[in-house]
Amino acid sequence: MISEGTAFTFAMVFGIITVLLVRSRDVRAWEAVCVGLFGLYLGQTPVIYTVHGLVTWLINGFSHT
Repeated sequence: MISEGTAFTFAMVFGIITVLLVRSRDVRAWEAVCVGLFGLYLGQTPVIYTVHGLVTWLINGFSHT
């Protein structure tokens, strides 16, 4: 289960990325994924648990030494 603090942190990070993307007026595919993730974390839909698991898996995979 995702904690409120974790969801808030992800929502803030993806929100800042979204604002910067809108200001630049240039949205690529990976940037659109960031916008979508922001929406999922902000909305706390049931899909969030699957997406959160994927994001956690990716972060742990890239940061594992």
